[in-house]
Amino acid sequence: MSGSLKGKKILVAGAGGLLGAQLVKKIIDEGGYVIAGDFDPVSSQEKFQELKIATGYELHHLDVTSLEPVQNILAITPELDGAVNAAYPRNKTYGAHFYDVTLESFNENLSLHLGSSFLFSQQCALYFQRYQNPFSLVNISSIYGVVAPRFEIYANTKMTMPVEYAAIKSALLHLNKYIVTYVNDSRFKINAVSPGGIFDHQPDAFLNAYKAQTNGAGMLDVKEILGSIIFLLSDDSKYVTGQNIIVDDGFSL
Repeated sequence: MSGSLKGKKILVAGAGGLLGAQLVKKIIDEGGYVIAGDFDPVSSQEKFQELKIATGYELHHLDVTSLEPVQNILAITPELDGAVNAAYPRNKTYGAHFYDVTLESFNENLSLHLGSSFLFSQQCALYFQRYQNPFSLVNISSIYGVVAPRFEIYANTKMTMPVEYAAIKSALLHLNKYIVTYVNDSRFKINAVSPGGIFDHQPDAFLNAYKAQTNGAGMLDVKEILGSIIFLLSDDSKYVTGQNIIVDDGFSL
């Protein structure tokens, strides 16, 4: 245990997800205590058990798309040092190919994901205004919030790069800058981490095509994203704010 988060309390939204669960473990390993929130606490608890996470956290239901649950989880303690929004709300038609996306579905997904990111960030800013303790917020963007999709890597698969995802993740980067500039206090910072592709048992055709666009690593293990998040939560990044750390082994170059 390096202890870079020793004594810190961190809220993790989307704590039961692919990234969220590993992040909870990493924060605890770094000496922190986690207020874990997820829409499905039962599934989240099972994932924590699989990762052998036994102590150092408390788990709560959290719907990031609704004001009251966000306010409630922030009200648990006046001693939060930071938060990470790893939630990924979307509707049932999310991920359709461009010409098949309806305006209604597009708008709903923007509301769910970008809207909830706005809400969560806004409420974290209000939390800081109330308690006046240093606070670090990390939002999760993507390489596809920075560069255009490379559609050729999806050839020979049923996959695509959702248009909603590109719109949301790029907007999130500017939303971060807007909010941190509006608050205008060096004790309150917001940053983003933009991962490249994260391995989640995608088809071999995609994995091989993606790997050819990197410096050799290909799809990343989710654990390889965690160090940048921990850095932004720690005191080592005290005056780093409004920034975006890209972790992609050169994919976006």
